[in-house]
Amino acid sequence: MQGFKSNVVVLFFLGIIVTGCSSSRRLKAEKSLIALFETEDFDAHHSGFFAIDLGSNDTLIAHNASTYFVPASTTKLFTTYAVNKTLGQFLPAMKYNRVNDTIVVLGTGDPTWLHPHFKNNTPIRFIEQFDVVKLYLDNYKGKKFAPGWAWEDYEYDFSTELGPLPLYGNVVEIQTSQISRTKPSYFLDKVSIERSRPNRDWKENRFYIDNTISDTLYIPFMTSKSLTQRLLGGVLSKPTLLLDSLPKKKWSVLPGIPTDSILKHMLLESDNFLAEQLMLTVSSTYSDILDFNAARDTVLSKYLNFIEQQPRWVDGSGLSRYNLFTPKSMVAVIKALHLEMDSLRLFTLLPRWNKDGTIKEAPARNEDFTIYAKSGSMGNIYNLCGLMRTSSGRLIAFSFMNNNFRIPSSSIRRNIYKGLKKIYLYH
Repeated sequence: MQGFKSNVVVLFFLGIIVTGCSSSRRLKAEKSLIALFETEDFDAHHSGFFAIDLGSNDTLIAHNASTYFVPASTTKLFTTYAVNKTLGQFLPAMKYNRVNDTIVVLGTGDPTWLHPHFKNNTPIRFIEQFDVVKLYLDNYKGKKFAPGWAWEDYEYDFSTELGPLPLYGNVVEIQTSQISRTKPSYFLDKVSIERSRPNRDWKENRFYIDNTISDTLYIPFMTSKSLTQRLLGGVLSKPTLLLDSLPKKKWSVLPGIPTDSILKHMLLESDNFLAEQLMLTVSSTYSDILDFNAARDTVLSKYLNFIEQQPRWVDGSGLSRYNLFTPKSMVAVIKALHLEMDSLRLFTLLPRWNKDGTIKEAPARNEDFTIYAKSGSMGNIYNLCGLMRTSSGRLIAFSFMNNNFRIPSSSIRRNIYKGLKKIYLYH
């Protein structure tokens, strides 16, 4: 009995020592991070940081954690959550109803039809079974660009027009060394070789390239109902008609490609077009009308009503500077994703990151710790939100947000890396 008591006493004091060491290490990490925020690189701009231990739910550090920031592409984490909550294993490629040899098609916003990366022909092959195709293309409630997008970006593929039934990713693919391979070929006679001009006319589908530069360009084209009709009709080689009113019939849904394949590409490439169209597809699960605002409001009120600081969420991609999110709200959605997804699946979807940015190649073997996170950057903005496993095996969710800086973003990335390294070592 005396030996038992002695063991209990030893274990008790060992627990105190271990707890004390652990507390000391946490305190050291917190002091180091606070000191980092007080350096010249951080003192001159708006910064915020929030990190929690997902195992214990303990807050590790909070610095301006409830302050609103422009999130840039970290907004795509909220889009990922919306998709995970509402869409199934396969994206709904379209809604349709059939009458004998005629099919009526209603777009769901699926962005993958004939897309340069996905090359999805599933809906095309399905529609080809019918002799007559009818399209209803007035079910998108919104403009071709989201609120706050810069108008002068119209010629770049990160600012592609939105719509109910996009084809080819709503871009023209042009190989500058082989213009004859332009896709879709419909635009071949609209491509000219001219230097020192925008890639496309402002209000016309006329494209200009510099053939002295060997590259493949993806240039957004101006969309319209008649153009969609012509492009799809050209692929199907059969009568393709436009409907003026929405048929009052029960729709069937055609399953498309795996949802995770789109999410992974959206997050790794930070693809704005996919993010925006996915939010429209989310709205298609509630209504036949595609509406970002309806999708956002439903997700926030039904699934994310636990978030303390509700965001100002105006687009699916984060391209708009009107968006406002806090570090705490970012960590909240990361925590929710971790709770509701298989861990392996979440780590597969999230990009890997180091001080140089998102890593697309195989990881370096000598890297001592791994960060899985979505970055978000635009002029004077760099944010990073995601997950990290510490040296002791703890899984940390964090959000590091930086706005209004005048130093190179590479300096911000290196400092984020330093801060996360301290958490890795001391927790």
